[in-house]
Amino acid sequence: MNNALTRAITSHPRVFEKNRYVYPVISRRSRGLSVGVNLNPDKICNFDCIYCQVDRTIAPQYRNVDLALLETELRNLIEDAQSGILFNHPNFRDIPDTLKRINDIAFSGDGEPTTYPQFGDVVHLAAQIKTDLNLPEVKLIVITNATRFHRPNVLNALEEMHQHNGEVWAKLDAGTQEYYDLIERTKVGFDLVVKNLHLAAQRWPLVIQSLFMRVQNEPPSKEEIDAYCRVLADIQEKGGTLKDIQIYTVARRPAESFVSPLTNEEVDHIAGQVKQALNNVPVDVFYGA
Repeated sequence: MNNALTRAITSHPRVFEKNRYVYPVISRRSRGLSVGVNLNPDKICNFDCIYCQVDRTIAPQYRNVDLALLETELRNLIEDAQSGILFNHPNFRDIPDTLKRINDIAFSGDGEPTTYPQFGDVVHLAAQIKTDLNLPEVKLIVITNATRFHRPNVLNALEEMHQHNGEVWAKLDAGTQEYYDLIERTKVGFDLVVKNLHLAAQRWPLVIQSLFMRVQNEPPSKEEIDAYCRVLADIQEKGGTLKDIQIYTVARRPAESFVSPLTNEEVDHIAGQVKQALNNVPVDVFYGA
């Protein structure tokens, strides 16, 4: 991996030039340019993950989302990527040509995007921009902790996403309530997250993103990974569709100093357990920096 690519995939700042909400990143999981849309500039999230890369010790510069400005930023950045202007920027000009393509528009950022009250409006706006710029192959992705799939307004927004080449990338970092509490530090119950994963997978093919790490230099136990695999297998056995499982580890500075990456061999071992537990579901692995 060349130095430019290493810098690109390990640095995901959620600000770009003078933009407030829209930022470009080279994503190792998207394998190309992911146009990020930050719907939580206030840095408020219903999780407080120990591995989160959002620096909440620095006060947010903006707290509200100006939809008109967001639309302008999104349209302009995508047009710059289409024309190639973006890839002349110092952050991107030295990356491999194979990555100089727009893969997706990703609702992500500094918190849980589905908590934004006008999430559906932003999905509709992004779908319209895709149509206007003739980009049917570009995906609409939401990177989510799956805590709000049971809310009708969120389900409606996800349905519109799927009508425009959408994907849900839902996080699952644990197999038990105890380990979930350790990693996510939230008042939202593990049982609700699992229930919502079942709900979504019954409607659309679901991508699962799972980050495993060392905590106080200890990797997740075999029993924890077994329990995690049982959660996934149960979704599949009950008729849910799992499109892809992404197994990865820490690649950027985490929130807590006691969190560190797994070795490549440890990531591969977890991925092997997942492959054995599921029927015909791709499992992708992504290592530490």
